Amino acid sequence: MNFLTNKEKGNSGLGMAIAYFSTNGYVVSIPLNDTQDYDLIVEKENKLQRVQVKSTGCIGKGGNYQVALKSCGGTRGKTYKTIIETNIDLIFILTETKSMYLIPKEKISNVSTLSLCDKYEDFKVKF
Repeated sequence: MNFLTNKEKGNSGLGMAIAYFSTNGYVVSIPLNDTQDYDLIVEKENKLQRVQVKSTGCIGKGGNYQVALKSCGGTRGKTYKTIIETNIDLIFILTETKSMYLIPKEKISNVSTLSLCDKYEDFKVKF
């Protein structure tokens, strides 16, 4: 899977997240706008969870995929939010090689970048 643009990368991640949750017995809801911290709401066994979807094609110095955990914007690219400051429950991550991870927010202590190293191997999911 080649991510040619950031938009394509985001669309691929969202599509794979919807497919993953749908095929694993979740009811998937999509918000009407993008002003909330989450990209999806999923429900299973009467439990609602807010999911932020991330995609990455970036490989760090250690050879592991890296995911940006902060949101930047404005003319100076100032950080205005990090994952640990958001109102979400889960992070769904898609890599360029189609590996997928589902990580509870409380398992993440990093602020700006997450390296998908062995520490997160237990959170790797299969279709």
